[in-house]
Amino acid sequence: MPGVKGPSDYSKEPPRHPCLKINSKEPFNAEPPRSALISSYVTPADLFYKRNHGPIPIVDDLERYCVSISGLIENPNELFMKDIRMLPKYNVAATLQCAGNRRTAMSKTRKVRGVGWDVSALGNAVWGGAKLADVLELVGIPKLSSTTQSGGKHVEFVSIDKCKEENGGPYKASIPLSQATNPLADVLLAYEMNGESLNRDHGYPLRVVVPGVIGARSVKWLDSINLIAEECQGFFMQKDYKMFPPSVDWDKINWSTRKPQMDFPVQSAICSLEDVHAIKPGKVKVGGYAVAGGGRGIERVDVSVDGGKTWMEAFRYQKTGIPYIADDPSSDKWAWVFFEVTVDVAHSTEIIAKAVDIAANVQPEKVEDIWNLRGILNTSWHRVKVGVGHSNM
Repeated sequence: MPGVKGPSDYSKEPPRHPCLKINSKEPFNAEPPRSALISSYVTPADLFYKRNHGPIPIVDDLERYCVSISGLIENPNELFMKDIRMLPKYNVAATLQCAGNRRTAMSKTRKVRGVGWDVSALGNAVWGGAKLADVLELVGIPKLSSTTQSGGKHVEFVSIDKCKEENGGPYKASIPLSQATNPLADVLLAYEMNGESLNRDHGYPLRVVVPGVIGARSVKWLDSINLIAEECQGFFMQKDYKMFPPSVDWDKINWSTRKPQMDFPVQSAICSLEDVHAIKPGKVKVGGYAVAGGGRGIERVDVSVDGGKTWMEAFRYQKTGIPYIADDPSSDKWAWVFFEVTVDVAHSTEIIAKAVDIAANVQPEKVEDIWNLRGILNTSWHRVKVGVGHSNM
């Protein structure tokens, strides 16, 4: 790709925030402390989780950088940054979440493969850029199309990023054309994050943001866009990020029997307390995040301090002090919701949170019921053990 290159080693990695918990150094995968997540509705770029599959690409000439659009279309083209910036700019608040968020807890049930994430493999940002629907219109694909004249039904995003899973080839993923051409789906070619240019870790100079979908489909360091008849055949679409039942292990896996995972199920986690946290008896503030895929709002967050026997409904908000209303025009439909409730804790116990979305989907109680060999989509009730005693515990 002119102007941008994917290095073959890790000698030119960008600087990172020292508070990040590093889960893998090469490639770099790290998450912030859980308490940092709920300190800000919009996650600062340096505290936003880092999910990488290879060395971070380097931009050496932004003027020469362009994205090719080709495949099953009548008018293939190349777009430079100036072309993309000429399109109407949209700012979309959207939470991106790695499909492996909370994998560590799932691995305690039975061993799984993958990066060992705690509860912070997600973040919420205001992404700025052009809508993919507008970009595709430039090459003759009308809005709300489900197929091109030449039979293209999926939009494949190919990265500059090189990874071993693709045998040194680029990372890639796809979404249906019907989603890509729907302006209400808010799929962006983003060049800004929180009002500033993307940094290298988050896809500079240009990335895809697919709201409401697992983070693996929001391809960074965009190299090309291909209109294809079938789903992308890349490793991360066909041999990874698929949800298998608990009965399937590595000896009897058949990847072709499952569809690539797209929407994220309803999820929540307590971030105000660590596991195991020593606290004084009395009133304790329990806070965290809740988020659902597909733009489904959060209808309720329930918190229990007695192992799930009784529940209290938490206060939900996106803007501090202002009650959140699911599906209200004032709410950010693709973004997480914070919750908060003050509880009485008299003795050592397990505090639990579970969220419910507007479709009445609720987090499953037991991680065992959703265990899968890749450790993805752990959306079971989030549990934090607290020890109650004196301050010198």
